[in-house]
Amino acid sequence: MPNRRTFLGLAAGVAVAPGFAQAQDKTKAMPGKAFFYVSLGPALKLYQADADAATLSPGSTVTAPEKIQYVWPHPSAPFVYVASSNGGSALAGVKGDRHFLSALRVDKTSGELQMHGASAPLRSRPIHVTVDAAGRHALAAYNNPSSVSVHRINADGTVGEEVVQSASLDCGIFAHQIRLTPANDAAILVCRGNDKGKDKPEDPGSLKFFSFRDGQLANYVSVAPEGGYGFGPRHLDFHPTLPFVYVSRERENKLNVYRLSNGVIDPEAIFVKDTLASPNNIISRQAACTLHVHPNGRFLYLANRAFDAIKVDGKDIFPGGENNIAVFAIDQQTGEPTPIQHEDVRGVYPRTFALDPSGRMLVATNVEPRLMRDGTGFKTIPANISTFRVGSDGRLTFANKYEIDAGSQLQFWSGMVAVG
Repeated sequence: MPNRRTFLGLAAGVAVAPGFAQAQDKTKAMPGKAFFYVSLGPALKLYQADADAATLSPGSTVTAPEKIQYVWPHPSAPFVYVASSNGGSALAGVKGDRHFLSALRVDKTSGELQMHGASAPLRSRPIHVTVDAAGRHALAAYNNPSSVSVHRINADGTVGEEVVQSASLDCGIFAHQIRLTPANDAAILVCRGNDKGKDKPEDPGSLKFFSFRDGQLANYVSVAPEGGYGFGPRHLDFHPTLPFVYVSRERENKLNVYRLSNGVIDPEAIFVKDTLASPNNIISRQAACTLHVHPNGRFLYLANRAFDAIKVDGKDIFPGGENNIAVFAIDQQTGEPTPIQHEDVRGVYPRTFALDPSGRMLVATNVEPRLMRDGTGFKTIPANISTFRVGSDGRLTFANKYEIDAGSQLQFWSGMVAVG
């Protein structure tokens, strides 16, 4: 997850070999413990992670004010910031009326969580949250209407007041993620847009690049090739030592690579790759999802999701498709990602996954149970959590699967949190 490393400041023309050596040293010297958390509706469940054995051991649970949407750790203090809402799918019109940003304290020894201060009410459903590198501001992204807000983080780690923005911000359509650049002086709002529907045209996607200073955002650069049509970005991640930004394109099942030049994103992608193992054989709706660069910068992992249902004998049946983690090797000179593996996650709909801070273990969370054909009958694929060992070559080896009784809830978010 995003807390698995300390982001380094990037600059154009950084030397490759020294930067790579620094990334390796950071991976080996990562202090403290890592804990894995999974949301199930409003509940946030703790798991003790053992990277050597690639196992998880269940622990305590804490409850947020509403269904958990996303979680992000403080960069240096034992706190996490939880976005929750009773809203749902924007396309289905489920806006909800209770939306919150909450601070939770992390026990450094056990990983147990407890609410820390009062939760701050938010304007609408927050689909993503992040914290700046200084630990002074929390930024939330909203998908409907597409927007972003900034809250101060108080000296004691509690959520402070919202920072009223002096600029009128261009927030695109259907924001899905907000990230601060490694230099902490700019933010990128990832706006997915929407596919064309039966009775509506396509909504274009974009990457909105804002300057960021003392909680204030200002419009700077917009990346929207062909006006954003046929461009549906969902999530991005940064290379730990080189000036490259990797973007998953949900609606097209593509991976784009951009360069940061003098701290600003170049609007032209330098590489575009397929995320699927069989891009010309799509069985049900496919959507590229979360991605993470390995702490050593040599590999990238991206989740592919298939999750449509068809009616069979009156039942909603999953027809099949790619639910896997695509593994890419990253060229340390050019930043080019080359696919080397597509590893089945042993479930359906891996919306989130995480790498432990050492980069030796990957954990994928499959959101919900699904029915599928089993010979002449049907079987249920349970919601589950799968663990994998990460080899020195970046490839994944399946280790363990934990079936989860999700009931009517979704395992909507999961991630690693490292505390020193």
